[in-house]
Amino acid sequence: MKILQSKRGEVVISSAVFLLLAVLVIASVFYIFPCLTAKQQLNTYASELCRTAEVSGCVGNETNKRTQELTANTGISPDIRWSQIGKIQEGNVITVTCTITKEAGLWGGLGSFPVTLHGTASGKSEVYWK
Repeated sequence: MKILQSKRGEVVISSAVFLLLAVLVIASVFYIFPCLTAKQQLNTYASELCRTAEVSGCVGNETNKRTQELTANTGISPDIRWSQIGKIQEGNVITVTCTITKEAGLWGGLGSFPVTLHGTASGKSEVYWK
């Protein structure tokens, strides 16, 4: 009974558990970090596309060229949805939504799950069409 009531060695066990939990938290951060960077890239991607549509005043050839450039530069190829297609009159709102799916999880598929990321940007057309 005296051996079970003794508190000797308690620090060794609690510090080992604390160390294990700390390593798991740090490992989780490293596996979630790519999703955070992908979200940032997706927001930038959407902003750049929207700005191109604002300046050109339409969703068409110029936005398609810009999409190809952004895909080559960032390495992501999102699903792109526009609020309007074609010529957009000055002052009208343009909205673009970019969507990708990334895998988040631990250690090569263990607890891995898909995460859908959305990047949205909107602006107003700067071109007056007669």
